[in-house]
Amino acid sequence: MLRMLYLTLTALALSAPLSATAQNFPSRAARIVVGFAPGGATDVTARLLAMELGKMWGQQVVVDNRPGASGMIGAELVAKAAPDGYTLLVSPQTSIVVAPLLIKKVPYDSVKDFATVAVVGSTPQLLVIHPSLPPKNFREFAAFVKANEKSLSYGSGGIGSTPHMAGELFNSSLGVRVTHVPYKGENPGVTDLLGGQIPYMFVNFPVAIGHVQGGKLRALAITSPQRSQLAPEFPTVAESIPGFDTATWNGLYLPAATPREVITRIHGDVTKILASAELKDRMLKQGIDQSTLNTPEKHAAFVKAEFARWGKVIKEAGIKAE
Repeated sequence: MLRMLYLTLTALALSAPLSATAQNFPSRAARIVVGFAPGGATDVTARLLAMELGKMWGQQVVVDNRPGASGMIGAELVAKAAPDGYTLLVSPQTSIVVAPLLIKKVPYDSVKDFATVAVVGSTPQLLVIHPSLPPKNFREFAAFVKANEKSLSYGSGGIGSTPHMAGELFNSSLGVRVTHVPYKGENPGVTDLLGGQIPYMFVNFPVAIGHVQGGKLRALAITSPQRSQLAPEFPTVAESIPGFDTATWNGLYLPAATPREVITRIHGDVTKILASAELKDRMLKQGIDQSTLNTPEKHAAFVKAEFARWGKVIKEAGIKAE
C-alpha cells in the first residue's frame, strides 16, 4: 500500500512541471531553428512565423540559423532540446526525409524524435530549359528527352536537394536515365543553365521566375500537384504525369516529448496566423504556397508517405550520398 502511494506521488511530482509548463505557456522567449542559411524559402517561412508568433504571444521569438549537413545540424539540435515548446524547428523534407534515406548515420529518428505540428508552406519548382532547345511545351520536351537521353544532362543544387529528387522522379516517370550534374548550390547551376552549359533544370520558383519573365529561360511546367496561385499560367507536370509532385515543403516540429497541451496551443496559434489574408499574400510574394496538411495528424502521415515515395525513387535511381 505504501509502495503504491509512493509511486502515485512520484508520478504526480514528475507530471507537475509539464502541467505547469502547459498552463503557463508561453512565458518566455522562444526560438525557431532553421538548418539552412538565411534567405531561402525555409528561412523566410520561419521568419514570417516567428514575427507573428511573437506578436501573438507577447514574447520574443527568434530564428536561429544552424546551417550544415543538409539541415541535419539544426534538426538534431531540436530533437535533443528540452521538450517545453520553446525550441521549434522549421525544416524542408531534405533533412526530415531525404537525408535519412541517403545517409547511414543520422543523429535522430525523424518519426520518433519529433512531434509534428503542420506543414506550413511549400515552394514548387519550375521545369526550365535553355531557350535554344526546340521544345515549346512539356509534352514536346518529354518526347525530346526520350529521344536524346544519352546526350542530355540536368543540374541541381546538390545530391538530395528537392530539384534533384524532381529530376530523378522525372527520369523514373519517363523510363530514362538522364545524367545528373550536382552543383554546390542552386544558383551556380542556374548560371550554367543560362549559359547553355546544361540544357535543363528543375528550379525553385523564386529563383527561376525572374529569368523566365526576362526571356532568358523557358518554363514548361510547374511541379505543384495543382496549378499554383504563384503563376497559374504554367501547367503542372501532373497534368501529363499523374501524381507528379515535388514542391519543397516546410514542416513545423517540436521535440517528441513536448506536452500535448503545448503542441495543441502552438498548432492553434499557427493555424490562426496562416489563416490571415495578409500573411497569405506575403507568403505568395515570397514564392511560398500554403499547405492543406495543417494538422499534426496529417503532417505525420505525410512524412511517412514521403519516406515511402522518395525511398522508392532513391533506390530505383541508385542515388548515394557524396
